[in-house]
Amino acid sequence: MRLKDKRVFITGAGGGIGRATALKCAAEGALVITCDIDADAAGETVRAVMRAGGEAVAVVADLTNEEACNMAFANGAAAFGGIDVIFNNAGVCLTGDDGPVETDLAVWNRTIAVNLTSVFLCCKAGIPYLLQAGQGVIVNNASIVAYVGSAFPQIAYTAAKGGVLAMTREIAVMYARKGLRAVAICPGPTATPLVKAFLADDEAWRLRRRHLPMGRLGQPEEIANLVAFLASDEASFITGSAYTIDGGLTSAYVIDDKD
Repeated sequence: MRLKDKRVFITGAGGGIGRATALKCAAEGALVITCDIDADAAGETVRAVMRAGGEAVAVVADLTNEEACNMAFANGAAAFGGIDVIFNNAGVCLTGDDGPVETDLAVWNRTIAVNLTSVFLCCKAGIPYLLQAGQGVIVNNASIVAYVGSAFPQIAYTAAKGGVLAMTREIAVMYARKGLRAVAICPGPTATPLVKAFLADDEAWRLRRRHLPMGRLGQPEEIANLVAFLASDEASFITGSAYTIDGGLTSAYVIDDKD
């Protein structure tokens, strides 16, 4: 068990990649703190972990609020006596997020708050617990849009994820000699409720699929496998790095989409 007795704090744990990662980390021996703004969803993830034989507790917070964020980490740390790993996974993708001319400021502000500011606040609240643990790890969920642009833009989401990637590197360098590692993952399109909502009709899926070398979406469990590895001691010399997990999407120029 590569994460035996590690105390793992997961944001956005109520579903999708967050829930899959909670289950994976618990299967690897971790004690899991599921954090979500939706109390029912966070609780269901705890129940799923416990049904699988793991141990977990739920905390509920709007992580864009500093006081709520601090309380979530305090409660999570109290439950298991500390925190060893933070997976900053919470995020939103709003329908009004378009190009720089078309996107309303309110959509920009909310997207940045959830996808970037909350990561900062979780690091601000959580790093003291990681330093206390002695060998802490931060895994930040960025995106391939931190690397590539799109003719069908989501300007606020893209800016936020680029910020997450830059912040990850800064934290990694700052704390490299203090026993703390920070890494980022950059998933491509993944079969989460968020992505499925955008690809609900056949035509939308056909247009997206033609750009995917593997011809399919990633699965949340595949992302969770990468997170568990990066959080483990097997990745002890990895910090400041970003890992694309996208089925080859960012490596593609032209796709042969005949099947």
